[in-house]
Amino acid sequence: MTETTQTSCPLFGRCGGCRYDGRSYSDELHTKEEQLKKLFLPVLGADFFASSSYEGMQASPVSAGYRNKMEFSFGNAEKDGPLTLGLHQKKSFFNILSVEECQLIHPDLNAVTRAVQAFFRERGTSFYHKKSHQGLLRHLILRRSWSTGDVLVNLVTAAGFEDGLAREFTDMLLALPLEGRLRGILHTENNSLSDAVVPERVTLLHGGPDLTEHLLGLSFRISPFSFFQNNTPGAELLYAKAREYIAVTPGAVVYDLYSGTGTIAQMLSPTAARVYGVEIVEEAVAAARENAALNGLSNCRFLAGDVLALLDELPEPADYIVLDPPRDGVHPKAMSKLLRSGASRMVYISCKPASLARDIPSLALGGYRVEKLCFIDMFPRTDNCEAIAVLSRL
Repeated sequence: MTETTQTSCPLFGRCGGCRYDGRSYSDELHTKEEQLKKLFLPVLGADFFASSSYEGMQASPVSAGYRNKMEFSFGNAEKDGPLTLGLHQKKSFFNILSVEECQLIHPDLNAVTRAVQAFFRERGTSFYHKKSHQGLLRHLILRRSWSTGDVLVNLVTAAGFEDGLAREFTDMLLALPLEGRLRGILHTENNSLSDAVVPERVTLLHGGPDLTEHLLGLSFRISPFSFFQNNTPGAELLYAKAREYIAVTPGAVVYDLYSGTGTIAQMLSPTAARVYGVEIVEEAVAAARENAALNGLSNCRFLAGDVLALLDELPEPADYIVLDPPRDGVHPKAMSKLLRSGASRMVYISCKPASLARDIPSLALGGYRVEKLCFIDMFPRTDNCEAIAVLSRL
C-alpha cells in the first residue's frame, strides 16, 4: 500500500514541479529506486544488484525547503487575468501559476516572491508577452546561501525599467523582515525573443553581486548566473561519495571533465599532484579559477573548451578521471578518447541516469567495469535523481 501524507501544496497536480506531494518521503525513495534499478538491470544484471557493489538509494539530508535557487516567471494564469509570478502550469507554455508558498524553497524566498508580485500588481506593471513581445516583467531569479542565509534577488525585465521604479523596488525589498540578510539586488535587462534568460546588461541596485556557499570545508563564490548544485546538503553527500569512489592516491593526476565551476576538482586537489578541469562555459571556468584562488589551491588548472577537443591537449595523462557530463551524457567521439586515456579509475556522475546506463556498455567494451553504483536523491518531490558509479580498468 502506498504511504501517504496530507497534500501540502495547493498547486499540486497543476504545477509542473513536484510529483510526490501527498506521499511519504520513504515511499518516494522506494519508488525512485525501483524505477532506477529497472533502468540499469539490462546493463548490469540481477547479480550486481544482489551484491555489495550496489549501494542503494541515498536520501537527501533535507527533503523540504532544500532548493537554494529558484527561477520564477511573470505572466497570468488565464487570458486577461491579473499579473502572476510563479511557475508554468503543467503542459502549458503560457499560463503562469502564482506561487506564494513553494515547499521546495526557504520561507525567505517565498516572502520575496509574494512581495514582488504584490508590488508590481499594485502599480499595474505589464509582463512580457511571449507572442507580441511587448511588456516589461520577465523573470525573478532568487538564490539563498544555505550556509550563510544571504539572499540574492535578480529581477529580469525587457528594456524600460525606469530608475524611479527601480528605487521603489529596492526600498520595498530592503523593508522585508527576512530570517537571512538581503545580500544583493540586481536588475538584468533581457530583450531576447526566447524565454531563456539572456543577461544583456546587469545592474547592481543594492549590496553585492554574489553569494558565498561553504561545502565540505571549501568556500565558493556564486554569481547570479553561475551553476551551483540546487541542493547544498545533497551536494555535500554527492561530492563526498565521488571523493570516496575516486580514492585519489598521493601524487596522482586527475581530470575533472565537464567541471562546471570546479567544485569536484577542488575537493580532490588536497591529495592529488595536479587536477585539470575542463569546461566549455567560459564564465564557469572563470568562476572555478576564482574559487580555487579563494581556497588557496595552486594545483588546480581549469581550461575552457570542449572535452572532445581538449582531451588531446592536456599536458600529462590522467591516473583518475571524474565525469559529470550534461544530461545527454558523453559524446561518442569523446568516449573513444576517454577509453584510450589509460586512466585506472573513472567516476561517472549523471544527472540523467538513463545516459549513464546507455554509456556503461561503451565503457565496458573499452575495458572498464562498474565496481560500485549508488543513487542519490538530489531533488526530493520531483522525478529527478542523480546516479554515481565508479569504474575500474580491467
